[in-house]
Amino acid sequence: MPSKGPEGPKVVVENVNVPGYTSRVDAAHYEAMKGILLKILPKSAPGLTQNEMIAEASKHADRGLFPAAGKVSWWVKCVQLDLEAKGVVVRDKRAKPLRWRRLR
Repeated sequence: MPSKGPEGPKVVVENVNVPGYTSRVDAAHYEAMKGILLKILPKSAPGLTQNEMIAEASKHADRGLFPAAGKVSWWVKCVQLDLEAKGVVVRDKRAKPLRWRRLR
């Protein structure tokens, strides 16, 4: 659930790599990137690599919210880790490089 901070509404995100760790991030950026990732990530294997996710997300990113490539890549990783922690996205640990896909 979004909360409101001095810079605007925030959402709490998790990190699959650090169980129990949470942080608060901008809700508008989070929701925009979540929508993009759910749109571009396939439900079936083989999924997308990190570089493929960033490249595809960059094509769909609103330049008002994500004016630079560095912002897109940071938000892709932030939202991917959160969605993975919540069981919406899964990584194929056997694939090299790693690949991600949606579960739902």
